[in-house]
This record gives sequence, C-alpha cells and structure tokens, in this order.
Amino acid sequence: MPLTLPDRLPAIDLLKQENIFVMDTSRASAQDIRPLKIVILNLMPLKITTETDLIRVLSNSPLQLEISFMKIKSHTSKNTPIEHMRAFYRDFELMRNEKFDGMIITGAPVEHLDFEQVTYWDEISDIFAWARTHVTSTLYICWAAQAGLYYHYGVPKYPLGAKMFGIFPQKPLDPRLPIFRGFDDVFFMPHSRHTEIRRADIEAVADLTIVAEGEESGVSIVMARGGREFFITGHLEYSPLTLDTEYKRDLAKGLPIEMPRHYYRADTPSLGPVVTWRAHANLLFTNWLNYYVYQETPYNIEAIH
Repeated sequence: MPLTLPDRLPAIDLLKQENIFVMDTSRASAQDIRPLKIVILNLMPLKITTETDLIRVLSNSPLQLEISFMKIKSHTSKNTPIEHMRAFYRDFELMRNEKFDGMIITGAPVEHLDFEQVTYWDEISDIFAWARTHVTSTLYICWAAQAGLYYHYGVPKYPLGAKMFGIFPQKPLDPRLPIFRGFDDVFFMPHSRHTEIRRADIEAVADLTIVAEGEESGVSIVMARGGREFFITGHLEYSPLTLDTEYKRDLAKGLPIEMPRHYYRADTPSLGPVVTWRAHANLLFTNWLNYYVYQETPYNIEAIH
C-alpha cells in the first residue's frame, strides 16, 4: 500500500524517482480505507531532506499511512522556505485535539544546550506529555531520544570528548522482540552526536529496557511502556550521503571533525560510503508500524488513551 502525503510535498517527486509508491491526499480521499495516521514532529534544520529520509523508510510497509507534519510555534526554521512550512506543517496547538496511531520526533541541533535552555523546551515538553495520551506508539530519534528520556524518566545526557560520528555495529539484546523480527545478530546504525546517555542511568529506571547497544557507540535503542515509546540514539533513517555531507560541511567551516568511522570505502572519502544499514532501517520501521502501531492501535482512533 502507498503512503498518503500532502499534495505537492517535494518528497513525492523525489521518491517516485526511486520507484517508491506514494499518493497525494486528493487521490487517497477516493479510497475507502482507514489509513494509519502518522505525525512527524520535524525539528531538523533541513526539513525537506528529513521528510524525504523518513518517508523513504516508512514506505516499505504494506499498510496505508497518512502522514502529517507538526511544528512548534516557539521556533522558526531558518533553513526551510517559509512557504514550505506554511503549506505542509501545522502548529502543535492546531493538532492538540487530534489523535494519531504513530508519531516520530526527530533530532535537533541543540545538543550543546541543557534541555531547559532550549528555547522551545516548554512547548516540546507539552508535546511529550500529549503524546502519551494521543498516540499509540512514539519513536524518539537522536536528540529527541535524549530529551524524551530526560523529560519522562529523568535520565541525564553527558557531553562526549569527541563527536560520535560514523556507522557502528549494534546488537539486539532480546532478538525475540517484535521490533527485531527478521534482524541479524548484528546490525549497523549511523550516529552523529556530541552527547550520550549511559547504561547505568537507564538501568536505574525500572520502566526502561535497553533493547540494543553497540560496543563503540553505547546504548542505541531503549523501549518503554511495552513499545509505546522507543528512544533511538542514532539515525537509521539517514540516506547514504548524509554523513558525507555533514563531514564536508564541517571541514569547510574549519570545525574540529574526524572522518566518520566505518563509513567510507577503505576509509577514503573520495571512494564514497559503503551502505550497511539500509536493510535493517527499513525492517525496523516496518516492524514498528506493524507490531507496535497497527496491531496495537484501536480501529476507532478516538479510543487511543
């Protein structure tokens, strides 16, 4: 089944070039199907890029999805045209009374700040609380994972001596979990972050379960509330060239940045990356949609609580 996306969203044409089946809302309205409603709170600066990355990994499910985009009112994006934001995004306040089968909250470039110093902390805290009663299952990604763990469970973050940057092997700690259905014993996950959460802090919270981690990159996936919340410290949704773009951008700015680990062929940027995470990325998002959204959400979406 296709994804239903807002009319004229740029990702539609981009993904059709990759033979990914998407349809706009005008066509979908003619179908008598109850699609799963998925809302994406996109906090990344390059919104169109992030939209496309997430839609790509959501597209492999046989389920029909209706995608909406949420924004926070207390922050104005400087890297995305205002016309795009007005056309495809709605403020949280306008969506507060709606319910959704699934939600994805992205990372944000605010790691250097304490959580309470983030200008939109009050609003995003409100969204975190709202999601618990208005969404069946929520994926928190990278900074959002750290912020969600801090807000809901008091788990702190810690600065790293050097950026965790590259593609790192991860081990599922309970392969029987539905989120890992079809996974190999080891899978790879892109990371791009300056802070970390620590195993000891998570283990001190009875309601949290570490379900995947890497020897180099540490805790990578934490589950809570039986799968109604997943906190993912990396970026399985990243496209093949995302880390390459970040690396060359920081080099051009003269920032202290090491070459992404386990990424380039023969550790040589000119040879390009080796993609080692795409299959498991598609599988994880498909498993989430199937086992933690579709099979758990009520047919009457208003019954979510």
